[in-house]
Amino acid sequence: MARTLIQVSGLHKHYGRKTIFEDASVDIFEDHRLGVIGRNGAGKSTLCRMILGEEEADAGHIRLHADARIAYLEQKDPFGEEETVLEFLARKSGAPEWRCGELAGQFLLTQELIGRKALSLSGGFQTRVRLCSMLLKSPNFLILDEPTNYLDLKTLLLLEDFLKGFDGGYIVVSHDREFLIRTCTSTLDVRHGKITAYPGDVTAYITYSQAKRQQIETQNAEVRAKKAELEDWVARNKATASKAAQAANRLKQAERLEEIELPPEEASLEMRLPSVETRSGTVLLCQDLEIGYPDKKIASAITFDLDRGSHVAIVGDNGQGKSTFLKTIASNLAPRSGSMKWGYEVRIGTYAQHVFQMLPESKTVRQWLYDQAAAAPGPHIKTQEVLDLAGTFLFRGEDVDKKIGVLSGGERSRLVLCGLLMGRYTCLLLDEPTNHLDFETVEALAAALQAYNGTVFVVSHDRTFISRIATQVIEVKDGRVTLIPDDYQAYCYRLESEARADLGKGATAPAKAGAPAKGGAPALPPGMSPAKRLKAVEKELKQLDTKRKELTSSLGTTYEDAKAAEMTATEAKIAALEEEWLVLSEQVNG
Repeated sequence: MARTLIQVSGLHKHYGRKTIFEDASVDIFEDHRLGVIGRNGAGKSTLCRMILGEEEADAGHIRLHADARIAYLEQKDPFGEEETVLEFLARKSGAPEWRCGELAGQFLLTQELIGRKALSLSGGFQTRVRLCSMLLKSPNFLILDEPTNYLDLKTLLLLEDFLKGFDGGYIVVSHDREFLIRTCTSTLDVRHGKITAYPGDVTAYITYSQAKRQQIETQNAEVRAKKAELEDWVARNKATASKAAQAANRLKQAERLEEIELPPEEASLEMRLPSVETRSGTVLLCQDLEIGYPDKKIASAITFDLDRGSHVAIVGDNGQGKSTFLKTIASNLAPRSGSMKWGYEVRIGTYAQHVFQMLPESKTVRQWLYDQAAAAPGPHIKTQEVLDLAGTFLFRGEDVDKKIGVLSGGERSRLVLCGLLMGRYTCLLLDEPTNHLDFETVEALAAALQAYNGTVFVVSHDRTFISRIATQVIEVKDGRVTLIPDDYQAYCYRLESEARADLGKGATAPAKAGAPAKGGAPALPPGMSPAKRLKAVEKELKQLDTKRKELTSSLGTTYEDAKAAEMTATEAKIAALEEEWLVLSEQVNG
């Protein structure tokens, strides 16, 4: 039986008048793989900080098991200005450099890369360095708060594979539904001051919670109808002497009928983008375009044309030039050569990655939105139209009078998107718009953009988000910007296959400091021989096989989401261990 590693009991937390937790409790076990969901500002990151001891509760407590070794994937920049990757890893972990280099190899950080300044690496490689730093502390439980932000697909796959093979538990806060489904077998829902644990993935949980709410609403409707029936009978018969006793009994029966209390329903998130004027023809024409900076070429020979109304995903690994391309077509960066021409009367609105950090903190939501509406091109926007649009982005009632300075990162991102849409632009250029948004806001934004009749160019690594809105794909890779004939699903499948192949090549490289062990087996802990590890794997496989048989037997009679999820996780562990067994067996037995 798995131990309780983190116990949250009677937790209370307030920020001024805002309640974050109100008598919240949950037990987190050592083998829990929890996907955390909830609206921006609900308390997901606060919970992580409190578990780590970085923030205190107003009341209640969080107790950690004596054996808990918790590591946190930092999102803030932890690197020294002149620090190399190897120097950072050694400083952060206190481990010897040979051990740092050995583990770095498992994340495909080569000898050349670990000798470079950490700040010179792309965001994806910096995340690999953070992961490596986290593991050097030999944790048995991980906390990852929005780990997929700014990750390219290859690093995302590496992170997925790492989590699936991690011998411990973890909490993942993420807005990416597909990432949560691939890595988490249980769900933690943070809302209305409470924390709810569910033994199934996020899709199963959403289905379950909707069905449960509907069931309670049906039961409450039946209670109300029965109560009304009893009260009506009493009203008609209480004056009759022969029925007075019956009337009194039925009144007591009506008083005993109680409705089940439902938690407050979340404000509906239904973003509606204003319709824009459209016309047929070309929206963007590029001819032999070369992009980059005065001292550096990024890509050249860019030639294509796109129709108005296209929804284009700009894809490619980090550092290849996606944002450079977007800045160029937004006219924020001059082309090095060639030509780029927008269609007649195309009005362009842009969303940059870090623009939410530059909002005026002293202004209220209302004031800032009024400013955006006044500055917007096109027809004048009425005050009520501004408030109506703000409402679809969940700025309602008193929320519009909040100072921007008190808003969370996700709320600020929502505000910037809302302000952008005031402009009724016929073309939107969006650079990582889903970062810092919560799970439900991302899905609402995807639905709104899917229905938008203007043109969209979007850079994002959120596969679920892109697959819903993209009708065309532009790939930025190896100095080229190419319009891909495949749809996004086909492109993603091809890229995943290539990424898996690349990761496989890295995993089979000769064993040395800075590379994984020979034959694809995970690097062995210092002092452990392949023969000893082989015995441990065989023992674990036997235990898992017994567990699989027990689960198969129980699933044969009843279906439960929790058991189905446990079976999926067990099968995945068995598959990974069988692969490791084959490699170790060859090493030991020749």
